[in-house]
Amino acid sequence: MEAVAKLNNNPTSPRKMRLLVDLIRGMEVDKALGVLKHHSKHPSVPLEKLLLSAINNWEQKNESTKVEDAGLYVKRITVDEGTTLKRLRPAPQGRGYRIRKRSNHVTIVVDSKPLMEVKGHPEIEPAEQVEEKTSYSPKASKGNKATAEVKEKEADQAVEEEKE
Repeated sequence: MEAVAKLNNNPTSPRKMRLLVDLIRGMEVDKALGVLKHHSKHPSVPLEKLLLSAINNWEQKNESTKVEDAGLYVKRITVDEGTTLKRLRPAPQGRGYRIRKRSNHVTIVVDSKPLMEVKGHPEIEPAEQVEEKTSYSPKASKGNKATAEVKEKEADQAVEEEKE
């Protein structure tokens, strides 16, 4: 069960906010809170509060389960551009330079991991992954003479020489 929290018209440029958002995307909630708490950029404070709000929203939806047992993680987090305040700064020779004070909207979705992915869950263990073996040869694809046809011809010649 996922929970959503939104932060609208935050007076920070979207570019600066995206730097922090990219750090915590896909992280577990505890680790993300630690990263935001100790980060030096100023948008980390409202982003930390937004993450705490999303956790509380999840707790309201799922009163029967604890946050520690659920394995909460940041499922999706987006930063969209908000309204831009336009101001004029006096410039030489009677001109005015435009200052754009940008804002952003942040949406965060927190979800609990399935039972198989929660660490140390006694009931269900994840299945082992089996690697598929392919006959792909990187040398053959680069255009070298070591293609499969050449190797087959060489093998046939070696067999004929042994027979003689």
